[in-house]
Amino acid sequence: MRVSIIGQAAFGEAVFLRLREGGHEVAVVSAPAPAEGARPDALWRAATEAGVPAIDTASLKGEVALASWAAAGAELCVMAFVTEILPEEVFHAPPRGTIQYHPSLLPLHRGSSAINWAIINGDEETGLTVFWPDEGIDTGPVLLQKRCPVGPEDTVGSLYFDRLFPMGVEAMAEAVGLVADGKAPRVEQDHALGTYEPPCRDEHAEIRWHEPAARVHQLIRGTNPQPGAWAMHRSGRLRIYDCLRLPGQEPGMPGRVLRIDEEGFDVRLNGGVLRVLRVQPEGGKKLGAGEWAQAAGLKPGYRFRQGRSTAP
Repeated sequence: MRVSIIGQAAFGEAVFLRLREGGHEVAVVSAPAPAEGARPDALWRAATEAGVPAIDTASLKGEVALASWAAAGAELCVMAFVTEILPEEVFHAPPRGTIQYHPSLLPLHRGSSAINWAIINGDEETGLTVFWPDEGIDTGPVLLQKRCPVGPEDTVGSLYFDRLFPMGVEAMAEAVGLVADGKAPRVEQDHALGTYEPPCRDEHAEIRWHEPAARVHQLIRGTNPQPGAWAMHRSGRLRIYDCLRLPGQEPGMPGRVLRIDEEGFDVRLNGGVLRVLRVQPEGGKKLGAGEWAQAAGLKPGYRFRQGRSTAP
């Protein structure tokens, strides 16, 4: 089948290559155009190397690019990792419509940070949806879904790259095949069960040490690698990335440093202990937590607090 693809980065490239491998003809792609002197987007590069026309995604809001998009003659539009809000004409141009990938089990976790919020909220299972987009935010009819577990140590990075990325590429290929065969369903979402969360930003990533240990652990994992959960140290904002939640209870207030060694440091939680292994100080690079603790002069008894921190 002759398709068009809107996407970007490694996922967009992988979908492009997988569909061509499956015998589909990609008539045109839309991806972020490379800035002068910058490395081109992965999908843009793959398309141009294959001789497939590429259109800047932002330009699809204009009439000239829209006309070129429609003139490509695609039967189906495939949306793979799209962050731009585009005019409806883009989706309606192909006679068989448009399908879109979303990394959650819709109607749960609508919005651009679905993977973050699934982990932050403590979901034990998530998945992906290929759906027919409409005028709402991730509200269109479902074509297919795939499920996967959320492991107790999963981060946004591991959940996406180990499961939702490869599963998503295959799901998009399966969905295109169903459309080509005239067997693609359109199952309306149960909007009464729908949830929407905002983009996960710094304002959502502050560690509140008084919250239950599981909640703190979920927040750190659900913001790794972006935006990075943070607490205040006397030297500034400290982002915490790799960590482990240890069992047992320790005396003292939540947020207090218990032990420090070469690998990292332990912080008391409300119902457990957080083993911190990788951090990023304000204005610095990511590094091992033990190395940072030594350089920063961190001592047992130091207490991280919301918005400020104190010595013992």
